[in-house]
Amino acid sequence: MIEVKGKLSELRLGVGQGVCAFPVWKGSVRAEVRFTPLPKKAAARLWHRARQWDRATRAPGRHGGKVGRIGLLVLHSLIFDFLNHKTGQLDPSYEGIAKKAGVSRASVGRALARLKALGILNWVRRCVGELRDGRFVLAQERNAYAVQEEGQWQGYRPVPELPVAPEPGTWGQHPPLLGALAQAAQDQAMGLSQGAVLMALRSDPGDALAAALARMGQALAARQAGSFSSVSA
Repeated sequence: MIEVKGKLSELRLGVGQGVCAFPVWKGSVRAEVRFTPLPKKAAARLWHRARQWDRATRAPGRHGGKVGRIGLLVLHSLIFDFLNHKTGQLDPSYEGIAKKAGVSRASVGRALARLKALGILNWVRRCVGELRDGRFVLAQERNAYAVQEEGQWQGYRPVPELPVAPEPGTWGQHPPLLGALAQAAQDQAMGLSQGAVLMALRSDPGDALAAALARMGQALAARQAGSFSSVSA
């Protein structure tokens, strides 16, 4: 946000009026411009929102959406190359923006106009009064820019956030898993095979008692199998 203190400069200037022969842009101000600080985290959030908006509005077969590829490059340059996050000062030249964004000066002008039309960016034209050859003249100064909040963007709709996993217990607590001994006892009560019971005992290597019982059961099973083989012979 930028605030202007004072009145707009008179712009109907010309030779013979006693003011100057060098007119400035319409709407230029000589008053003090106050910038509003914009923390880096908040500025980065605005940049990502603008990029998401551009992607969400991109038409098939086109390179960009509402903001446009050049618009995003210019906005990125303003936020990450020129913005003073502590003071909010943002007043680069067209040439400076063009160099950082890697585009032409004319492209910068078109992109800035587009960003302002969308409400993403606003600016104040500034001028300064000075004496030249004994005459008071107005000279154009660099614009003072401000990156605006999403609420001021024309036609902006927030991109839906991806759903997050529910917190544990949202749909009821999950029943705890049985320990190795309890699982083996349950399998035995259900009439499962000896092999299934031994597998349950070996399911938790950290349970020393269950592991010992599994070894004993395996040895007993092997002995029974040997006795059966002797009888059969």
